[in-house]
Amino acid sequence: MEREYTIALLVVNESGVLAHIAGLFSGRGFNIRELSVGETENPEYSRMTIVVKGDDQIVEQIKKQLNKFIDVIKVNDLTNIPSVHREIILIKVKTSANRRQEIFQIAEVFKGKIVDISHDSLTLEVTGITEKIEALIAILKPYGIQEIARTGRVSISRGISHIGGIGNG
Repeated sequence: MEREYTIALLVVNESGVLAHIAGLFSGRGFNIRELSVGETENPEYSRMTIVVKGDDQIVEQIKKQLNKFIDVIKVNDLTNIPSVHREIILIKVKTSANRRQEIFQIAEVFKGKIVDISHDSLTLEVTGITEKIEALIAILKPYGIQEIARTGRVSISRGISHIGGIGNG
């Protein structure tokens, strides 16, 4: 049965590592639904959060393959581990002067902020779980969404680190 998986990787921070890992997924016919990559507390390493849809057996094979890559330090499947997940969205909405206040109120309800104002649009920044981001998009759709930029999920396990940095467990 297919379901969504969140996989966190600690990798060497070098060119080509992302392409190598993405190639593994595409070679197996997997579409990476979300991908975020950033340097860790140690600039020699990057942390990747990858969200894919698949079945248990194939995802297990991919995790085993990832563990064989020299540039992969650690693989952690956060799918069933208590974790914190967040995403950032920048969303530009068409608006007129007389509807601007409505958008400001929506931003306030979603604990977001207006980061750009122009004559005919507002750009909001909102951080939250995927469901919150999807709800924001649905509410703003009738106003006329002009552009969306999303980070993809960033995830970390709760409590003691399951993936950690180098030397942190």
